[in-house]
Amino acid sequence: MTDALRITVLGGSGYAGSSVVEEAAGRGHRVTAVQRHAPAARSEGVEYLEADAADDGVLDAAVEADVVVAALAPRGPLAGALFPLYSHLAKRAAAAGTRLIVIGGWSGLRPADGEPRFSEGDVDPRFADEAREMVRVLEWLPTADPALDWLFVSPAAVYGSFAPGEATGRYRVGGEVALTNEDGSPTAISGADFGRAVVDLIESGRTREHVGVAS
Repeated sequence: MTDALRITVLGGSGYAGSSVVEEAAGRGHRVTAVQRHAPAARSEGVEYLEADAADDGVLDAAVEADVVVAALAPRGPLAGALFPLYSHLAKRAAAAGTRLIVIGGWSGLRPADGEPRFSEGDVDPRFADEAREMVRVLEWLPTADPALDWLFVSPAAVYGSFAPGEATGRYRVGGEVALTNEDGSPTAISGADFGRAVVDLIESGRTREHVGVAS
């Protein structure tokens, strides 16, 4: 059994963040969830903090853990501001020896080795800016402080509150090339299975790579 870790989740009430919080707490990890507003439903044993993740004091406190999961979305007040926030967080994490897990999007993956990322193709204009901002974070991470222990996790193409799916307890982990179904069609993953995958990746110790997760 993995020893209990101290895990801080920024964006703990969001779709991705809440699934990580629930899964990690269910395994006995010591979880702190940070979000602007208290969630309607809370997981037992989790410390919930209502705070602005862009605040320096919040970032300082976030890395007083074994792992910090960055599950914020580059929209609303964070549109155009997520890259500087994550770069500041990464510097603090490197100095503190804290692992940084960044939750990204499917568009950061590639259709094949050597091919451009999906974000460089025909992206829905409603999400294009978000996709490119997350890719900016992804492409910066390998150039960050070599002491930084990081992992960037992209979900399947069909993932989100619009398609919550059901917990199956099964998932696949790939690299930067997007996983597909046997017929080549885009994959999906439920919120619960994605949360399970992220916590498994945290416990596995995988580091300094971009991974894709799908059912």
